[in-house]
Amino acid sequence: MSRLARSIVVLVAAALLLSSCKFDGAYDLPLPGGPVDADDAITVTAEFEDILNVVPKSPVMVDDVTVGEVTDVERVGWHAKITMIVRKDVDLPDNAIAEIRQVSLLGEKYVALEPPPQGASDERLGDGDKIPLSSTGRNPEVEEVLGALSFLLSGGGVAQLGTITRELNKAMDGREENLRHLLASLTDVVGTLDDQKGDIIRAMESVNNLTATLNREKHTVSGALDVAGPAIKVLADQHDELIAMLSALDRLGAVGTRVISASKDDLLKSLAHLKPVLSQLRAAGDKLAPGLNLLISFPFPKEASEIVRGDYANTSIRADINLENFLPPGTTIPNLPIPDLPIPDLPPAGEVLSDVQKCLQSLDITSQACQKVLADVDLLTSLKKKCTKPQHTSNPVCTVLNAVPDVPVDELDDLLGSLLGGVLGRTTPANPSTRALYGGAP
Repeated sequence: MSRLARSIVVLVAAALLLSSCKFDGAYDLPLPGGPVDADDAITVTAEFEDILNVVPKSPVMVDDVTVGEVTDVERVGWHAKITMIVRKDVDLPDNAIAEIRQVSLLGEKYVALEPPPQGASDERLGDGDKIPLSSTGRNPEVEEVLGALSFLLSGGGVAQLGTITRELNKAMDGREENLRHLLASLTDVVGTLDDQKGDIIRAMESVNNLTATLNREKHTVSGALDVAGPAIKVLADQHDELIAMLSALDRLGAVGTRVISASKDDLLKSLAHLKPVLSQLRAAGDKLAPGLNLLISFPFPKEASEIVRGDYANTSIRADINLENFLPPGTTIPNLPIPDLPIPDLPPAGEVLSDVQKCLQSLDITSQACQKVLADVDLLTSLKKKCTKPQHTSNPVCTVLNAVPDVPVDELDDLLGSLLGGVLGRTTPANPSTRALYGGAP
């Protein structure tokens, strides 16, 4: 016996020396015939709310076959965490689940690993993987089942069931037909509710969405209610006026009905007469819009809209006039040097200027005085005689008058009328006289 004791002590001391770790009781002693070799295994951790009496060296099984063992148990917060080693050749997904089960009613506890019921991962369970608390569980203990059964049999649920049965018999005695009718009605009601469950669920979801929306917009709703108070007060104060307005609208409707009834035939005739106009407008098509655009700016072109801005106009006009366009074919205007404008002869003091003198003094054949002279044959003859004098040959009026070929005075009157009409941009009848051009008798 002393030799055996010494051998055991030597083995323990050797184990301690070889492990170079702290000694944690009998669980640290090497046992022969282990289920898995640590060098040919992976390490997996799992968290449990309750591990019952699972201890290190407890087996780890897959399909009731031992594939590993528990190596460590520790507390993490308010739940437990176990570390186990599992053979490398075990084929499990990395989202495997773990449960604590018993071999038999009185047998030892073990950790069972198995794939999840659905949604198994394509990745394999590997070294260092962790099984979370949501994927672990345990079976009920025999003690828990026997305790619940004891509570049920010892004056608990069974006694209460007897009392409930007696009271139900008393309540149903003599009312069997009514109860049968009630149950049939309940069957119909439940069947109808079952048929309408889809609509009921949608209605409840709609109410839920409405409630959520109202909850999000409660500040807006409360603000609207606060604003509605004064508005309702105003409506209450204006109650009599609103009633009077509605009464007036009622009378207006009656009068309007009579007017429409009386004018119905005329209105229909007016619409019938309007139909050709609308038809022609429709036939105008795309041509109508440009016409309306031009109508707005008539008699000016569309570009004139850029000239007038508010109460003022801003533009510059350049007119290129070629007198040869207004002379008879073959008539040319001599190239005369442009002299300095002569200073008109001033009449003696007290002398009244004649129309011919006023025309010459204006230096412009389009002036009002020259227009009056050109409108009268006698005054035109007098002007032509004065333009033959040397002191008037450089006058612009005489320059234009002398550039016209020698023609009779009546024809000269018509020629100058056409010339001035073209220069001034006026529209006149064919071969108008100068008198007719400036408002005189032809």
